Amino acid sequence: MLTAARLGAAALSAALLTGLAAGPALADSPAPTPPAAADGLYGKGDPTYDGVWRQSLALTALTAAKVTPADSAVGWLTGQQCEDGGWPSYRAAGAACDPRTEDSNATAVAVQALVALGGHQDAVDKGVAWLKANQNADGSWAYTPGSPGDANSTGLAVNALFAARTDPAGVAKAGKSAFDGLALFQLGCAAPADQRGAFVYQPDPASGALTPNALASGQAALAAGGGHLPVATSVRSDAAPKALTCASDAAAATPAPVAHADSGEAVGAYLTAQLAAGGNHLSLTTPGAAPTPDYTATAWAALALTQSGHPQQAAGAVDWLSQEGDTWTKGGTDAGATATLLLVDQAAQRDTAALTGRLIALGPTPKATATAATASATQAPKEKKDGGIGQYWLIGVGLLIGVGGGLLLSLQRKRNQHL
Repeated sequence: MLTAARLGAAALSAALLTGLAAGPALADSPAPTPPAAADGLYGKGDPTYDGVWRQSLALTALTAAKVTPADSAVGWLTGQQCEDGGWPSYRAAGAACDPRTEDSNATAVAVQALVALGGHQDAVDKGVAWLKANQNADGSWAYTPGSPGDANSTGLAVNALFAARTDPAGVAKAGKSAFDGLALFQLGCAAPADQRGAFVYQPDPASGALTPNALASGQAALAAGGGHLPVATSVRSDAAPKALTCASDAAAATPAPVAHADSGEAVGAYLTAQLAAGGNHLSLTTPGAAPTPDYTATAWAALALTQSGHPQQAAGAVDWLSQEGDTWTKGGTDAGATATLLLVDQAAQRDTAALTGRLIALGPTPKATATAATASATQAPKEKKDGGIGQYWLIGVGLLIGVGGGLLLSLQRKRNQHL
């Protein structure tokens, strides 16, 4: 998933909303990197901008698929963590950590992956401590510390806190909690009716205008709904997400933050309407260009709706992503996109065998797979059954021989009597 490799970068909304910071080359652009299987990294594209991102998503998705990743794959991710607890997007082997390259997005997804894997509590604790240390005074997170916060980065940080069982309400700076930070970017009753509940990436730096952003809405929605990766919930509501209840004169009202209790449903209602209007997918819109399908935003929207207990509203998006899967994942060669699609199908409880196999093929051979475990579990009964058949066959042959022998003896006696 390379459009999401730098999901909180300061230039997201201007740089085609692809999630890349200041317009770097796409993370799948050719580069002389070692084969994935040789160093534990999933995917063969240049990892400079998305190495930790795609590795974290791959490990999270495979763990949810009951696959035990290779030690080299897990070691690659843990080896990227810096001493202060943060992760950069990528650090070359042997290179020293530079705090300026550590980012909240890489750290947040790495924490979620290690929680899913289990057995890495020290690394998780250090990652959470880094997030706490680099929270902005308004409660938000920026892609890189010291910058203004944004919805994507704040949402991902909240996801990581939930995964690590740390209450975001208790993670605060200057009296502003993580939920307060997230609320900064959500449009409330002062916005036009069709925009209420949406998230903006950031206020326009010049005018302060708040423009709904598909990717920001999709990613922040998972956090607003109290979720993290992988999405696994048994909560289900037959009703559609509930839109904000606003007074008739709300358009003229002073902007007020959306209450946390209403946040998840409000953005869910916005995303549901956007998906319905867009043919079951969200779109990437940039000035002067025709809208194009936004696979990443659609995937996060589906995850968020499922997490919030609205799988029916997510189903059309899941179907659309499945139909467009080969295009998005580049035929299953894009590790980040493949992992994200697998996470979506897992949340929707779809058949994931083929996607799991594709993702496995993009990295080192796993230590164990669910298929292997199933085969192992069914092999013994099969051998026992075959053994039983063999025993019965021998008994049957013995009986036939006995009966045949008796007949021969009887015929021989009769023949002797006639002689």
